[in-house]
Amino acid sequence: MAAHALGHTGPMVSVRTPGKRKPKPPVLELAPRPHPWRRALGLVTVVLAGAWLGLLVVGNVRAQVGPMNTTMTLRPSLSGGTKINVSPLGALQLDSHVAPVRLDVNVDQLDPVRAQALVDHPERLSGLQDEVARDVEHGTLDLAVRSCVAVVVGATTLGLAVYRRPGRAAAAGGLALALLAASGGTAYATWNPKSVLEPRFSGLLSSAPSLVGNARSIVTEFDVYQKELARLVTNVTKLYDVTSSLPAYQPDPTTVRVLHVSDIHLNPASWKIIASLVEQYKVDVIVDSGDTMDHGTAAENGFLDPVANLGAPYVWVRGNHDSMLTQRHLEGVRSVHVLDGGRAVTVAGLRFAGVGDPQYTPDRSTLPGGGDAEERAGAELAAALRAQRAAGTPVDVAIAHEPSAARGVDGEVPLVLAGHLHHEQTEVLDKGTRLRVEGSTGGSGLRAVEGKYPDPIEASILYFDRDTRRLQAWDEIKLGGLGLTTAEVSRHLPKENQPGATPTPTDPATGTPTGSPTGTPTGTASAP
Repeated sequence: MAAHALGHTGPMVSVRTPGKRKPKPPVLELAPRPHPWRRALGLVTVVLAGAWLGLLVVGNVRAQVGPMNTTMTLRPSLSGGTKINVSPLGALQLDSHVAPVRLDVNVDQLDPVRAQALVDHPERLSGLQDEVARDVEHGTLDLAVRSCVAVVVGATTLGLAVYRRPGRAAAAGGLALALLAASGGTAYATWNPKSVLEPRFSGLLSSAPSLVGNARSIVTEFDVYQKELARLVTNVTKLYDVTSSLPAYQPDPTTVRVLHVSDIHLNPASWKIIASLVEQYKVDVIVDSGDTMDHGTAAENGFLDPVANLGAPYVWVRGNHDSMLTQRHLEGVRSVHVLDGGRAVTVAGLRFAGVGDPQYTPDRSTLPGGGDAEERAGAELAAALRAQRAAGTPVDVAIAHEPSAARGVDGEVPLVLAGHLHHEQTEVLDKGTRLRVEGSTGGSGLRAVEGKYPDPIEASILYFDRDTRRLQAWDEIKLGGLGLTTAEVSRHLPKENQPGATPTPTDPATGTPTGSPTGTPTGTASAP
């Protein structure tokens, strides 16, 4: 108190009360931390988006393949495979592998110097396959290295932009590289070099045979991948060298070519398409498995006038929309061979036999016989085939309109053709006979506009060995329906004809394969 009175102004000393602490200021959290699975999903999204952007921006290489300048690119894909773009002709698609990446090869232009060197020195073509193989190998290796850099840079950059943390960005880049490596491993494990045997060609229809090559050379002269790749390069060189028109298809003299059409249903455009296919493929014989008409009336007979001028013999069986009036009219047209009741005829070196459809559905006064009638027709055709074989003239190809009737000849003939379903399918039956069902060459005719999308126009070229008279390969041809201008050609080989396959034993009496059937069905039945 004395000190206070004297005016002491010294420092004040605070005394803490034991047991009491100054409270800490509250910690403010901006947002709750995300769940781990959300963080993982976000990281995966960043990795995939960054890798895709990286491939899109820098993931391509310019490579010279033979005389062509190409651009090779890896693209994300659900199905994998290889796509070769041959501008302006179209594209060639190969089921080369199954992985989440697709190899795109764009043919940019022809190197005039190297192309001219091949023209001036044709002996260099013999070494072209090795040159192409080396070029493709170097280009693929360069593409692999560039793609690794592209996905790592893309994912890392996007990760840094999103997370702003170097560690998280580095993790994104590492994960992108791991995903690309896994995709490459999957592609390597599923690599199918023989996929070039069955390409799908889209674009200009007339160039497809020249690009794909003829069936005989593919079956007998194929040396897995390299030769066929060299053939493709050589043919593309020829295509670019021609300025006025595309080169004509040069058929193999040892091959018989059969054009299979069906279910034209009064579509007048079909005749022009058939005539074009006959000319482009140098077709030896046309097989029509029925339903050429829609109602089978006498007034429709004028529709059949172009048949005589298609440029090839015409083998025909009656469908359920064709009447006996239609059949009698065609019997009087030159170059037309009408088959019914198991009648057989030899055309272009092949023996055909067929049966007309027992039903005539446009006539509502006649009750359809259903499946029983079709089975009886199949049994009638099978008996005729056995009689032909006993007479020393075995049939090579049987024809019926309904697939259910065609199934009745299983084991009696190597190949049977049918239609009716308006979509193509192929299968090998239990006893070894191959059933080939054609789609609608008329795009379903008057029914083309009933659905949301028009039905395609379908036909097939069947290649037969002239000596053995057995099917070697077939091309499925699909054109866009009403108002569409797309075209696609797919080549298919019987499994017993593919390189490295064990020859399937055949029954010496019938010529049909014995043992386990080869091939798988490619469609399901319907009743148009």
